[in-house]
Amino acid sequence: MFKSYYGLKFNPFEKSIDITNIYESRDIKELGARFKYILNTRGIFLLTGEPGTGKSTSLRKFASSLNPSLYKVCYFPLSTVTVMDFYRGLLFELGEMPSCKKVTMFKQIQESIMSLYHEQKVLPVIILDEVQMLSNSILEELRLLFNFKMDSENPYILILSGQSTLKNKLQLSINTPLRQRISIKHAMQGIEKEELHGYISSLLNAAGNTNDIFTPQAVEVIYSLSKGVPRIINNIVTASLMYGCATKKDCIDEEAVYQGQKDFEI
Repeated sequence: MFKSYYGLKFNPFEKSIDITNIYESRDIKELGARFKYILNTRGIFLLTGEPGTGKSTSLRKFASSLNPSLYKVCYFPLSTVTVMDFYRGLLFELGEMPSCKKVTMFKQIQESIMSLYHEQKVLPVIILDEVQMLSNSILEELRLLFNFKMDSENPYILILSGQSTLKNKLQLSINTPLRQRISIKHAMQGIEKEELHGYISSLLNAAGNTNDIFTPQAVEVIYSLSKGVPRIINNIVTASLMYGCATKKDCIDEEAVYQGQKDFEI
């Protein structure tokens, strides 16, 4: 196995990596600054990006940084749910038992958020993932649901996360009221070319290898193939390490990258 061959305690390029080992790219730092801003201002945050650019990982890191005595994180990965399913799921995340009627559930959600914020002094942080899958009717429900005191108060943080197509959906005239209520947004850009060597090295170091396993030429090829998308980078690096182990290479050169990628292409 390549882990023992290259002296790695674990594969640092798997998605289950500990958030303390996440590489602080410029993109991640910028997103972190915007997360800090929304913590102070509250309201709606829009996070978009192509698949594999690090949205879910960044959300996981953000959620883990919040003091549970001050914030209640509700994470809800969405797909093609109905309005009723959405209400039930959100109520379960808030720790409430859903009613059978939509209008009652609407009231339950708002009362639960108000109670957390005003009575318990806990700020609800509601993270909705894969929002690009939602229908326009549910997006409209979001606008209504998160309207408090005639739209004069934000006793919550609502993070809408989804693929880049979500921006197109929000541009539709039917979604203008929701779009206008978005306080801040960020589009994930991935790893920049000059950051890639540091990205790979920092993850290898976290797993126990402090050597420069990848040659500069190999790093160039990895960026060319991945375009800086972290998930693709991780897959290519893993494939390269597996090929390097099989062929007994101490260093991963451009040939190992090309061959490793070729073996794992679909």
